[in-house]
Parts: sequence; C-alpha cells; structure tokens
Amino acid sequence: MTTSDAVTSTGTILLGPIQVRGEVLAIRRSGDYFLLAFAAPGVPERTLPGQFVALAVGDATTSMLLRRCFSIHHVDPAGSLGGTVEIVVDAHGPGTRWLADLKRGDAVDVVGPLGRPFSLPKDPVPTVLVGGGYGSAPLFTLADKLRARGCRVDMILGAASESRLFGVLDGRRRATNLVVTTDDGSQGERGQVTDVLGRILDENGGQVIYGCGPMPMLAALAKVAEGRGISSQCAVEEAMACGVGVCMTCVLPVTGNDGITRMVRSCTDGPVFFGDQVRWDAVGTVPDDCLGSPNAGRS
Repeated sequence: MTTSDAVTSTGTILLGPIQVRGEVLAIRRSGDYFLLAFAAPGVPERTLPGQFVALAVGDATTSMLLRRCFSIHHVDPAGSLGGTVEIVVDAHGPGTRWLADLKRGDAVDVVGPLGRPFSLPKDPVPTVLVGGGYGSAPLFTLADKLRARGCRVDMILGAASESRLFGVLDGRRRATNLVVTTDDGSQGERGQVTDVLGRILDENGGQVIYGCGPMPMLAALAKVAEGRGISSQCAVEEAMACGVGVCMTCVLPVTGNDGITRMVRSCTDGPVFFGDQVRWDAVGTVPDDCLGSPNAGRS
C-alpha cells in the first residue's frame, strides 16, 4: 500500500487519486442539469460511492485557474475507452457553463477519485437515502452497494421544483420505496424531504440515514437521526477550490471521537461525515471552543 492509499471503515483498500486526460463521450440534459459522461482510465476502478472528481475548466489561456469539483454519479470500469465516469453539472457560473458546452470528443483534465466515501453497514439493516436536487447524484451507486449487502433501501428525493429534481427514474429502479417531494408541489408531495423522513423511518425501521444535498437539509436529517438514536452519514456541499486539501477554503467544524472540535477539510477529511459530529450551527465560523481558535479558553 502506498502513502496515497487509504482503508475504509469496512476494510476495503481505497487507491489514491490519479490525474488523467479524459475524453467527453456524451452530454445530455436532465431537467435543469447536464449529465456529462467522459472516459477517465483508471478512475472507475478506484471509486467508491460518495467520492468526487475535480475537473479543469477553460482552455489553455483561461483565467479560470481553479478546478470544479463534482460528486461521481456513475462509473463503468469496462468502458470502451478504458473506463467511464458520469457527473451532474448545474451550469450556473462560467466554469460549469464551459463544461456544459463541451462536445463529444473534447478533452477534459480530471483528478480523482477524491475524498472519503460513504461507509457501509457491516450487517444488513434498513437504510434511507435522502437527496436534495442534484446532490442525489452519488446515492444511486450507494444504493447498489447497500442492496448487494442485503440492506433494504428506501429513498427520498427532493428539490424546489420538478425541473430541479435528479434521478427519479433511477431511484424507482433501485429503492424498495421512493418518495419524491418538491417545495412547490410540481411533482410528488408538497414540502421538503425532512417533512416525510420520520414517516419513512417509521415504516421501514431505518437504522442508517445517508444524505447528500444542501447544508440545511443535511443539518435537519442529522438532527432527526440523533433524536432517534440512529446513525447518519452526510456528504457535505462545502465549496472546494482545490479538492486536495491545500487551500483550506472548504473547512468546517467537526467534533472528533475525543470530543474535541477541529476545523477539518471537506475535500480530504470528507466529504462524508457522520451527521452527529458536524457542528451544523457553527458551519461557516470558527467556534470559540475549537482547537486552535484565537478565542479558545477565553471566558
């Protein structure tokens, strides 16, 4: 094992990331989003659910120096060009719009897979997977892994409106039960994912909640899990500038098993964290009791 390797909590050896020059294979619309598929030899074999890739944007003369990070939606190690990766792009800025305008055959520079993945239960237990908007992207490969372990998988997908949902058809194929919510009631039940989460947990006896989506959603589902005495794992959506732990822009306060709060990097220590360890009310700040805080120890 090299120094770039890691071992998950289930004992799986996780190979370190690589940088490859990929090739766009397809790009298509999915509601308000773009599903981008590209060849990236060596990346699929290393990928576990919850990890992400960092893509360079712009041409050789671009002023956009920072990569853009995306959760990995799907991988296929047996792709015709040596393995394929799919990501979901919400084109709302110059970098993501550049990616959305790529054509088949265009080159794309990829680093991945990055970050710590979701942990899988040792025993078959009922699970609930909760996704908000395109944050649901990594949950479908996770569902496949959970089902292979004999876990029941229920899924809740939510968004502001029908066009902002992602993966409803994939969810129906994979989940024992799928519930869809939209804020405006344009599809499924009117409301937010946390409005139905308690009901789904009661119906399936869920023991683990997995979530990926906006930070307020993750904070809410972590609170539900803690109140019921069950586990939650959250893939956070903190903005990442480098993706490899150098720039420190994606830090958030997390309490370790020793009870000490530290500012940790979402890109390397996450993006997946246990929900009861994230200091959700202090995200975006450095708490006074955080290790290294300039106010630590002051009354």
